[in-house]
Amino acid sequence: MDVRFLGGAGEVGRSAILVNDSLLLDYGTKTGTPPQFPVGDVDPDAVVVSHGHLDHVGTVPSLLSGDSRPPIHWTPPTHELALTLARDTLKLHGGSYNCPFTGNDVKRVTEVSETHGYREAFEAAGHEVTFYNAGHIPGSAHVLVDDGDTRLLYTGDFHTADQRLVAGTTARPDADVVICESTYADVEHEDRADVEEQFARSVETTLWEGGTVVVPAFAIGRTQEMMLICEAYDIPCYVDGMGKRVTEMLRQYSEFVRDADALRRAKSHARFVTGRDGQRKRITDQKAAIITTSGMLSGGPAMTYIPEIRSNPVNKVAMTGYQVEGTPGRDLIETGSAEIDGRVMPVSAQVEQYDFSAHADRDGLFEFLESYEDTPVLINHGDRCERFATELRERGFEVDAPRNGPVHAV
Repeated sequence: MDVRFLGGAGEVGRSAILVNDSLLLDYGTKTGTPPQFPVGDVDPDAVVVSHGHLDHVGTVPSLLSGDSRPPIHWTPPTHELALTLARDTLKLHGGSYNCPFTGNDVKRVTEVSETHGYREAFEAAGHEVTFYNAGHIPGSAHVLVDDGDTRLLYTGDFHTADQRLVAGTTARPDADVVICESTYADVEHEDRADVEEQFARSVETTLWEGGTVVVPAFAIGRTQEMMLICEAYDIPCYVDGMGKRVTEMLRQYSEFVRDADALRRAKSHARFVTGRDGQRKRITDQKAAIITTSGMLSGGPAMTYIPEIRSNPVNKVAMTGYQVEGTPGRDLIETGSAEIDGRVMPVSAQVEQYDFSAHADRDGLFEFLESYEDTPVLINHGDRCERFATELRERGFEVDAPRNGPVHAV
């Protein structure tokens, strides 16, 4: 089996792996100014997508911009999430050189879409492919690819611990070679229950003191996780941004979430923001948590809320995920100021950061890979892939940290 990384090797973003020059696994975007897309030209016979995050699915519609119409295989939630992200990308960048696809390309996605559940084998470009629950977000999958000679396990993004929204992965299918993500290879997550407790107590204190808490959150997965936590601790909350649409969609796929009843209660508990008639500015005077995109303060309704609450030290901004270097969210945590709508604003409100990651941490990665001690491993999707590969070699693994571009025979 031949494998070529077109993105995601030694980096987080634009994941794309070409198998046997015919089957494409993921085709994502690396966010930035300008955004980066997978390297080289590719014309696959079929596409398989692990999950619906921009760095894995963001460039998929561009594969349909020419004459080719390769079938695209994914779980039902991933199909829906991909369309949501594509339409949002068009809205933000459709008229600029930064968008690699058109509205017509997005329409074609549904025409070639083929959805599959977990553990249901299907054929793609002459390969037998099977999805396994990856425990990352609803619909996320490990992808097992069998070409008749070699069984390749592509982990995609995964988590071994339970979240409120999805249960951690327990799947360990037999494989001859493993491509493993390494996003948090040098991080040990705090116990999730402890993080939730700290978050809830902090928010409750601010509300008791008469303040407002803005909770920037990624629309897919993180917004719903924070809604579930707010409902569990009876914290009044508003929800704004793309996360509203994603929440409504996920409720249609109850088999892909851990507790459909809990998600229904969380939806009933939260108040969705319409954005009409100055509603957002009025909400900033409420004693409530406001869960809103974007998670790194790089756009979305957060651009309205942060300026409104920033000058009052009783208020709070509770960051819920990793902040990429160079983003306003990272700047806010490190400097107490952030560029919002082209203007650098000092923030007197308290700023806190919580680790609600949906990725396996260092211990989780080792735990997962224990099942593949005698299996060659390729490390990708991380900023320190070579360092993690070195650690695995020292533990006796046969492991490599490939680069984007070259073909690897596995």
